[in-house]
Amino acid sequence: MAEKKVSSENKIVATAGIYDVLVRPIISEKSAKMSESNGVVFEIAMSATKADVVRAMQAIYGIKPTKVNIVVVKGKVKTFRGRSRGTQRDVKKAYVSLPADATLDLSVEAQSK
Repeated sequence: MAEKKVSSENKIVATAGIYDVLVRPIISEKSAKMSESNGVVFEIAMSATKADVVRAMQAIYGIKPTKVNIVVVKGKVKTFRGRSRGTQRDVKKAYVSLPADATLDLSVEAQSK
C-alpha cells in the first residue's frame, strides 16, 4: 500500500490504496457490545495486515487504534434447493480497540448506505 507522509505534522495522508483496506463496518450484536468498550469491527481486504489497518484508521478517521486483532472466517457450505452445493465467501475481520477518549459511531454511516 502506498502512503504519503507530511513531514511537518507527521500525518498519514489518505491515498487510493488506503480506502481499499477497510471494506465495510460490521454491525452485529458482538460489535454492538464492543462499541460499549470503545471497539469497532471492520471487514477488511484479504491481503490486509494489522499495520495496514492501523494506517487506514489513522488516515480515514484520524484515530490511532490501541490494539488490532484479525480473524479469517471461512465460508460455509450451503445447499441450494437440495441439488447443488456452493460455498459462501471467506471474510477477514479486524477487531479494533480505540483509545478511551476516542469516539467513532459507524451505525449512522452504515444505515445511510
